[in-house]
Parts: sequence; C-alpha cells; structure tokens
Amino acid sequence: MLRGHSFITYTVWAILIVASVAAFVLGDLMIGAVGLATLALSFAPAFMAERWHLKIPVYFYSGIVLFLFGTVFLGEAFNFYERFWWWDLFLHGTSAMGFGIVGVVLTLLMFEGDQYAAPPYAVAGISFSFAVTIGAVWEIFEFGMDQLFGMNMQKSGLVDTMTDLMVDCFGAGLAAMSGYAFLKFRSRYGLSAIISEFILRNRRFFRRAAREIETDGKAETHLDRLETHSRTMGVGRSDD
Repeated sequence: MLRGHSFITYTVWAILIVASVAAFVLGDLMIGAVGLATLALSFAPAFMAERWHLKIPVYFYSGIVLFLFGTVFLGEAFNFYERFWWWDLFLHGTSAMGFGIVGVVLTLLMFEGDQYAAPPYAVAGISFSFAVTIGAVWEIFEFGMDQLFGMNMQKSGLVDTMTDLMVDCFGAGLAAMSGYAFLKFRSRYGLSAIISEFILRNRRFFRRAAREIETDGKAETHLDRLETHSRTMGVGRSDD
C-alpha cells in the first residue's frame, strides 16, 4: 500500500517524520502535532485506495501529498499564508485542477458500460461544477470557523472569498477543458494524460474507455512505424 510511490512522495514523508520528531525533542508540540497530522492525512488516500481497490496514478498521488504538505504543514505550522500573498491562491488553483480531474473520472465512471455515451461537453460541465462546488463548500467552512471560533481563515473577508472562488473557477476550467480534449480530440497530454493513466490503472471499472485508449495507442504506434518506413524509403522527399 505504501510502496511504489514517487521520489517526491517519499521525500515529503521523510521531511514530515524528521520535522515532527525534531519538534517534539525541542519541545515544540504544535509543530510536531501538525507534522504528524499532515503525515496521517497524506497516508489517507493510500488507505482509501486500498479499501476500494483503486490504483491512483503515481504523480497524481504526489500532487495530493504536496498539496497537504503545503496546506497544513507549511501553511499553518510555518505561516506561509502570511509570508507569501500568493500561497493561498496557488493552492486553490491546483486543488481545483485536481478536483476537476476527479470529477472527469467520476463522470466517466457513471457513463461506463454498454450504454457508454458521455458527451464531452457534459463531462466538462459536470467536472467543472464538481470542483467549484467543493471550493464553495470550503469557503463556507472558512466562514463558519471564523464566526464560531473567532479564527481568521478568510483573511480579508469578502475579497478573499471571491478571489479564491475565481481562482477555483480558473483551475476547474483547465481540468474541464482537459476532460473535453480527452474525449473530443483523444488528447493524451498534460492533464489529459493523468485521466488516461487513471483509467488504464483501473481498467476493471473503465473497460470500454480503457479499450479505446489502448486502440488509440496502437494506432499511433502503427502510424509512427509507417512514417519511419516512409522516411527510410525516401517517400515524400521534395529534393528530387
């Protein structure tokens, strides 16, 4: 369950373990507790994937771990939100892209089967709505924490909330366009590549979609071979 991850993931885990132990030794209980909490949260997706028999793409999982590291550990324990004005916006944008990709995958899962007919625009719309909804719920959570416990999660209030939501829309829009390109134009690059990898790693849930990806891959390989053969035989040369 904790094997087969990227170097990035293992590096973050090592930093959290060392930092937590050092913090407890030095008597900084807050840093130590936040470090262990971040470590536990970063393990959670692996446990959930194991429980549901899912295989998360390696670098998508790395993105989850880095997001938690930046949000909880660096953001709260080392006050990156106050040190860098763009820190919160960066995390909102990347998380929106991540949730947008999850929205694409979940939508494709709903349409999977003999009646597989997920219109690209519908997948894009649903994934966008999914990601923005999560962002909106988070802003409600921040407002509730500020009102109930006197915290300052919203920073500048309405301006902070609206800016976060606009960034969420931008990140969700990028993910939605990637989902559209994946279905409409059979794109397998950028964020679309993550969608493709997730489907191939979980082909028992996406049998039809996985077959289409593999068919596209074989077709591309065949075309590459033909182009190589043509160049070798001098076909298409214009210098004669």
